[in-house]
Amino acid sequence: MSSASRYTYLGPEGTFTEAALRSLPEAATRELVPMVSVPAALDAVRAGEAGGALVPIENSVEGGITATLDELAFGEPLMIYREVLLPIAFALLVRPGTDLTSVKTVTGHPAAQAQVRQWLSEHLPDAVWESAASNADGARLVQEGRFDGAFAGEFAAPTYGLEPVATDIADAANATTRFVLVGRPARLASPTGADKTSAVFWLRDDHPGALLELLQEFSIRGVNLMRIESRPTGEGLGRYCFSVDAEGHLTDRRVGETLMGLRRRCLNVRFLGSYPRADEVAGAIARGTGDTEFAEASDWLNRALDGRG
Repeated sequence: MSSASRYTYLGPEGTFTEAALRSLPEAATRELVPMVSVPAALDAVRAGEAGGALVPIENSVEGGITATLDELAFGEPLMIYREVLLPIAFALLVRPGTDLTSVKTVTGHPAAQAQVRQWLSEHLPDAVWESAASNADGARLVQEGRFDGAFAGEFAAPTYGLEPVATDIADAANATTRFVLVGRPARLASPTGADKTSAVFWLRDDHPGALLELLQEFSIRGVNLMRIESRPTGEGLGRYCFSVDAEGHLTDRRVGETLMGLRRRCLNVRFLGSYPRADEVAGAIARGTGDTEFAEASDWLNRALDGRG
């Protein structure tokens, strides 16, 4: 297959990321290639070895996935084209014949630990946790005998010759992980009416109210922020950039003008894409912030300039 027909994902086989990728209709016609890390999956796209990569970006319990946020903010530019929402529940996978009382060491992705901490405290209070590169990699480590149990998707058990000793493990009801399909920058698809725009912006300088001033760019134009997270820039303590998701599409006047406002006032702005919302929910448009009202205001200004106001 050509590189355009190849999608990479956070592997190895049996991860929740693979399950999310296989939920996309086009996955049936793509070669799906597991990678050892989020940076490796994205670097394959940057190098032209894959047409896209599916990676986790946010969890409803743990928050942002920092490896993905930092790659999108600081690595060679990429764009988000799709998102997938996947409900998450874990199984504790063990080698055949292992009972729960025999489990003394457990592993899983660091994001999984926050989602099973209460269950561990109740059922395996003395078990020692060590993190793995992914939940499926934890299953592989159990297969190799390095740990007694791994928290992973129940669907990973056959791949690694394991069996679930407990299922439907989730401290928080309705836990969900959000994944994004990332590719090289290209022209945007048309808006669907239920879209999301992602970007990263850097403060020009640190002064009282600096972040508030930038957030007002969203507020005065009626753009709803769905997520905002600070990430250190690596340039010293107190130096941060901000990763955001907002309702709407870049072609919506309120969204486009918001990003232009940020571009005027920020040290840097990186646009990460406008793409369909997985929940297909169209955000409410506040009075005075729709495209028609922007167009009417622009027409009024032109008439005023011509002496027709």
